[in-house]
Amino acid sequence: MKLFKIPAAALLSILFALSMLAAACGGDSTPEPKELTKVSIALDWFPWANHSGLFIAQERGYFAEQGLEVNIYVPGDPSTVLQTVAAGRDDFGISYQPELLLAREQGIQAVSIMALVQHPLNSVMTLKESGIVEPKDLKGKKVGSPGLPSDEALIDTMLRYQGLTIDDVEMVNVGFDLVSALISKSVDAIVGAYWVHESISANNLGFELNIMRMEENGVPDFYELVIVASEDKIANDPEVVQKFVRAVTRGYQDAIADPLDAVALLKSVKPETDLAIENPGVKLLAPLWATDNGVFGWQEQDRWEVFAKWMVETGRLSSTTDATAAYDNSFVEAAR
Repeated sequence: MKLFKIPAAALLSILFALSMLAAACGGDSTPEPKELTKVSIALDWFPWANHSGLFIAQERGYFAEQGLEVNIYVPGDPSTVLQTVAAGRDDFGISYQPELLLAREQGIQAVSIMALVQHPLNSVMTLKESGIVEPKDLKGKKVGSPGLPSDEALIDTMLRYQGLTIDDVEMVNVGFDLVSALISKSVDAIVGAYWVHESISANNLGFELNIMRMEENGVPDFYELVIVASEDKIANDPEVVQKFVRAVTRGYQDAIADPLDAVALLKSVKPETDLAIENPGVKLLAPLWATDNGVFGWQEQDRWEVFAKWMVETGRLSSTTDATAAYDNSFVEAAR
């Protein structure tokens, strides 16, 4: 038998052709880059410890693992979050249980898909030197507020708890410059300030405060902060909602496990973060992320119904019939 010798150049050509054929048949196992679905979440305030779980989900790739590219941003007017979410201009937003109930009665179709903070952070604060320690001490005093509709109902209930009404105080809209208004003595008290944040800010400036917790003064327990989506988003794009909730859950599970590490990550992303406020604050806040049943974001029907009843009794709502439609536990349950 006569053997044929293949020229080197021809051999190389054959090997190259075979390698190309293998690649065409799937020999190259490198996956194509996955295209991410872009969504947005509008915050309720500037980034602080309470948002750290969102930034953990972003920085540690939990959103990306779910196929999401999430824009976490502070809107120009946080009071419009429910409207922008309901209108589809934002996919998700952070708002408040009282504001959500009020908005839904006005036809704004937003729904709470998870509760970020299980109990009230809102409180009434006064300077310790003022001697104002109870709601009844506020008679004839000026009370500064950010102007949210629910704040008047909240402080009215606290006043009625001790025999007064909102007519016994002078309400002053100071926007969100609550601590400045208090320490400058422009007002005698403030409502709408968080006892896990503004109180620490005032302390760091050398001012000691008296803090009146709402749930200890006649106001029913409520979810301070909730994440909302539109009814349309829930009905027509449930997979994206589920992916978002799954990633957020992982982020907050990390934050609950190590709150100081969560704040450190927030600081790395948002250098303006004030650790002198956020480090002590997150220690107070982290237990309020946790739920009794261990499912992050879970919401109790009784909490919605009782709070809606209170809003009807205080003249803020006309009916409690929409209370159970204002929240949806299905996504947090599926993410457990």
